[in-house]
Amino acid sequence: MNLKKEIREIPDFPKEGISFKDITTLLKNKDAFNTVVDSIVDEFKDKSITKVVGLESRGFIFGGAVASKLNAGFVPIRKKGKLPAKVISETYELEYGEDSVEIHEDALGMQDIILIHDDLLATGGTAYAALNLAKKMGVRRTYFSFVCDLEFIDTPKKKEIKSFDPQILIKY
Repeated sequence: MNLKKEIREIPDFPKEGISFKDITTLLKNKDAFNTVVDSIVDEFKDKSITKVVGLESRGFIFGGAVASKLNAGFVPIRKKGKLPAKVISETYELEYGEDSVEIHEDALGMQDIILIHDDLLATGGTAYAALNLAKKMGVRRTYFSFVCDLEFIDTPKKKEIKSFDPQILIKY
């Protein structure tokens, strides 16, 4: 299946010059949705994944389904102030300013082999922040999976994520 055909591109969103990759058109197609989930599961089924870590918010969509099929737990990484219990935070730089993501402090441990999943790898900022949280929590091993990669964006953080040989299903 050509998954790229299932993604709608919205020009000049959220601002002029940006071509937004809208995965909602892929999500509503059951065959495309299942192809994504099955592709991720096939890639990681023999890696002893104990937790799938989904990045807010679109990383939750496939992350939960993948966790279920891998017989693993699901852990959300959320934007600051969204999780109810004690958290560990990581701040990262945006184009203009900074943002923070958080994870419950008891979500991961030294025995965990994790798969960090998000729908899009652009600058690598959020994924890099998630990696730093995983390191702080002492996980045994980390893998990455993304539905899309904007290959024309090249940053040091993205290079670090790429050193983990992430699974990427669609390249732009």
